[in-house]
Amino acid sequence: METQYDDTDDERQEKQGCFECCIKCLGGVPYASLVAIILCFCGVALFCGCGHVALTGTLTILENHFSTITTDHATLTDIVQLMQYVIYGIASFFFLYGIILLAEGFYTSSAVKELHSDFKTTVCGRCISGMFVFLTYILGIAWLGVFGFSAVPVFLFYNMRSTCAAMSSPLTNLTSVDSICVDVRQYGLIPWKATPGRACGSTLSDICNTSEFYLSYHLFIVACAGAGATVIALIHYLMILSANWAYLKDASHSLVYQDIRLKEERELQDIQSRSKECLNSYS
Repeated sequence: METQYDDTDDERQEKQGCFECCIKCLGGVPYASLVAIILCFCGVALFCGCGHVALTGTLTILENHFSTITTDHATLTDIVQLMQYVIYGIASFFFLYGIILLAEGFYTSSAVKELHSDFKTTVCGRCISGMFVFLTYILGIAWLGVFGFSAVPVFLFYNMRSTCAAMSSPLTNLTSVDSICVDVRQYGLIPWKATPGRACGSTLSDICNTSEFYLSYHLFIVACAGAGATVIALIHYLMILSANWAYLKDASHSLVYQDIRLKEERELQDIQSRSKECLNSYS
């Protein structure tokens, strides 16, 4: 019976040790950086995935209804393909950049510094943190432009959908439906020589009822929301990086102060020891 009690006590101690270890590990997680990276990944994924499919659907609508001659929209096709390749690059870059920022958050979090008492900041570390602050600031400004640019197709599709809704409204005079048109050439998407270039009446209503139009419109909305989420994530990152950089700067100053104080204490101890030796020699 005594051995059983001893075994249970050892098991309790092991469980307590594992529990304390888990608490320390959880305390070292930079939760703010983790939330920012999840939001950033979700925003970039929504923007890239939905934007890619929406661009393909938009090109299909233009080819089938607004520009039947291939040479008229050849430039637009090249631009859409280029934008899709840019989307691939954006997704890859932010995947790596988010992981790097998460690692930087682990190494600069105050919880990790408490676990590693011998952790010391260096000039190189502070420069790297400052570089991340500057780079994140530039990326935040760039994504503000992307957010504004992604709202343009949403506005165009909304106008087109509003026109279709106006035609189906019971207040609209049915004799004037054919005079309601949408001309995409005025937006600069296709050249003025493109045929037919515009859609009117029942043709426009049929376009609005297609699955490509419905899917592209809502995907552009989701892509715009994803760009906005990415902007919020980058602002969150910027606040975190600025706080970490300020913490590293203060830590470096405190370390310099501690080194100076230790040197002064050592010099004082040397002086005291020498004075005692001199007194002993005189005596």
